[in-house]
Amino acid sequence: MWRKAMIVLAASLTACTWVELTPEGERVRVLTAAEVAKCEVVGKTTVSLAAKVLGIKRHPEDVQNELNMLARNSAVDLRGDTVVPIAAPVDGKQTFAVYRCMPR
Repeated sequence: MWRKAMIVLAASLTACTWVELTPEGERVRVLTAAEVAKCEVVGKTTVSLAAKVLGIKRHPEDVQNELNMLARNSAVDLRGDTVVPIAAPVDGKQTFAVYRCMPR
């Protein structure tokens, strides 16, 4: 019984979202490398989060969505308005290139 309760709890927690997009981060887009060809590179950001909860892997799409939100929030500090994933996430960690595409 205890084991079943822990499995149900872990499964429900893996669907939770702990990352919130800031108002500034809402203005940052996630694009592909081809879409930023004419943009200015302003830096890189590496973001991370828990990819497992109680030893159970979280859904990859949820992890990616939250990594995108963290990258968008982080891009603001570099005065960027666009992020592009440089590589696929590994163990809840991903690096993004940060661009400025829109004139200030």
